[in-house]
Amino acid sequence: MDTETLSYIPVRRAYDTRFYEVDWDNLEAGRYTTDHMLICDYSGGQWQQAEIVPFGPFSLPPTALVFHYGQTIFEGMKAFRTVDDRVHIFRVDKHYERLVRTAERMSMPVVSPELFHEGLRRLVELEKNWVPAQAGGALYLRPFQIATDARLSVKVSDTYRFAIVCSPTGSYFSRPVRVKVERSYVRAARGGTGYAKCGGNYGGALYPTELARAEGYDQVLWTDGRDHEYIEESGMMNVFLVIGNSLVTPPLTDTILDGVTRDSLLVLGADLGLRVEERPISVEELRDGLKSRWVSEAFGAGTAAVVSPIRAIGIDGEDYTLPVAGDLGSITCRLKNALDDVRYGRQPDTYGWNNFI
Repeated sequence: MDTETLSYIPVRRAYDTRFYEVDWDNLEAGRYTTDHMLICDYSGGQWQQAEIVPFGPFSLPPTALVFHYGQTIFEGMKAFRTVDDRVHIFRVDKHYERLVRTAERMSMPVVSPELFHEGLRRLVELEKNWVPAQAGGALYLRPFQIATDARLSVKVSDTYRFAIVCSPTGSYFSRPVRVKVERSYVRAARGGTGYAKCGGNYGGALYPTELARAEGYDQVLWTDGRDHEYIEESGMMNVFLVIGNSLVTPPLTDTILDGVTRDSLLVLGADLGLRVEERPISVEELRDGLKSRWVSEAFGAGTAAVVSPIRAIGIDGEDYTLPVAGDLGSITCRLKNALDDVRYGRQPDTYGWNNFI
């Protein structure tokens, strides 16, 4: 698909709307979808004409490769309504860069930046009434891509479908969470797909997360896949700790997702005058810091959850309560407010992160 073809994305409008079926005061994450979606197919070595169509099911044969061999990738993004009633999509370029890395790792063709940007813009423009105006609200955007070849053989697919769907959402976690340091199960190993946003990473995390929930926790705190000695991620989020006077997060490796919220908070933290460190954090350092109260705050960060304060951390059967868990005046709260100030237009976007439609 060339730029000239992209100058026109046909729209087939839905006859009916589900807009009035939404409980706008209780926007449960992922429950509702908007009336339209974007789809674009890949065949013959190139992307075909993209189009915006009414939201609905795909028709795929049972032998489509996506059902059997794991070629499925996605991004998680958000569109926001600012205090002056404008709509923008947050950090499109950063999300596209990660999509490219993920597609390459999964041997999939990547859509052009023009298709990614313009497809998102036109879809959100069409669905802009679905962007919530209330505090904490956003229109969640899910670009994803699946392998569609119909054959039962382990191979790289020759055909794909790229699509974007939208879902109005509120806050993901309504309270500070409890997490368990995972010492047995592994989310990602060196040389694997841990840095890629692909379906298998999430499917493999479900069982240990359910075990942790049966013990009273909300999520697991993943450790390294070799020795389980170093902290990596918190469930589906990057993890941050306040250690002494420093904001600390594990450094990016091929086992840790390059989170867009993570990157944003590192920039904002430095601008708030915090000492920001990207370095390894051992389980023993975490344990000692929790005992001594040198670790005073912890939180997860991601597009869906935004900033999720951690109230307690379980390590080897013992729980440690954080003295500060997103309380007003905490570093966690200051960072979340700084991020929201930019995204909701309460402060000027000096970073160029807001892509207005």
